Amino acid sequence: MTHKRTVSGIQPTGNLHLGNYLGAIRRWVQMQDEGECLFFLADLHAITVHNDPTALRNNIREMAAALVACGIDPDKAVLFRQRDVPAHAELCWLLNGTARIGWLNRMTQFKEKSGKNREGASIGLYGYPVLQAADVLLYQTTHVPVGEDQKQHLELARDIAAKFNTDFGVELFTLPEPVIGGPAARVMSLRDGSAKMSKSDPSDMSRINLTDDAETIMSKVRKAKTDPEPLPDTVEGLEGRPEARNLVGIYAAMTDATPAEVLAQFGGQGFGAFKPALGELLAGKLGPIAERLKELKANPAELDAILAKGAEKARALAAPTLAKAYDAMGL
Repeated sequence: MTHKRTVSGIQPTGNLHLGNYLGAIRRWVQMQDEGECLFFLADLHAITVHNDPTALRNNIREMAAALVACGIDPDKAVLFRQRDVPAHAELCWLLNGTARIGWLNRMTQFKEKSGKNREGASIGLYGYPVLQAADVLLYQTTHVPVGEDQKQHLELARDIAAKFNTDFGVELFTLPEPVIGGPAARVMSLRDGSAKMSKSDPSDMSRINLTDDAETIMSKVRKAKTDPEPLPDTVEGLEGRPEARNLVGIYAAMTDATPAEVLAQFGGQGFGAFKPALGELLAGKLGPIAERLKELKANPAELDAILAKGAEKARALAAPTLAKAYDAMGL
């Protein structure tokens, strides 16, 4: 068995918040200690919808800075921008000859993302699962972390790999296995426990930004919407109490505990006791991230050097597979 190699990409968005951190970034930080990892900023995926170029450029930098600030270590993991490794786009084009229209027509994500205006969607939005396949097949990836919504895309990558290997009589592509991570915390708005925490919410009080300092975090948690009841002793007691469930869920995720364990500690107490504990926990864990983000923003050359180093490693890892794919096809 080849050794374990995990590959994962993240769309570059700006103004990152606690939801982004607990949703994906923190898991990446843990994974880099569990085996070989390549993490990339999916800027070629970002352009399947129209982006303002200046905003996109800033978002890519901000996401890169956030990943490093949150603990992605360029000496442990390979961190790079997708477009700095042209092999992603090249292999995608080669795999377009293998992928089938019928397969792409079955992708539910395209139906959701294109909505009513299917004819007005870009070809990139339709075909991006093939680029995702290239992203992982390029590196002989053994494992890909996927949420429920992306499982179908990984199946497609496996189908493309198997068909290519069969069509050209080669043992070129490794069929990657899905890694269904632990339940990523779904972080909800601090103003409305039924809405996701989001950077587009007009109220800054609804989210904890990764750039917030300790004082701001404490204040936002203190003012977070809650109900008058004390915290229940069991998870069942959170039914119909979305705000309470959200705050308990955040505390659990930040301490790698279960909501039941948090309630065992705080059950029966009011939010007057729980909120300061949650605020201190968040300030303690996120404070250093905000500090590091500030440093990286003040020193863009350091960030560029990290990404350049990562891209160089990624290009070297990608080259043999791309060369063999061209060769197998007679190109």
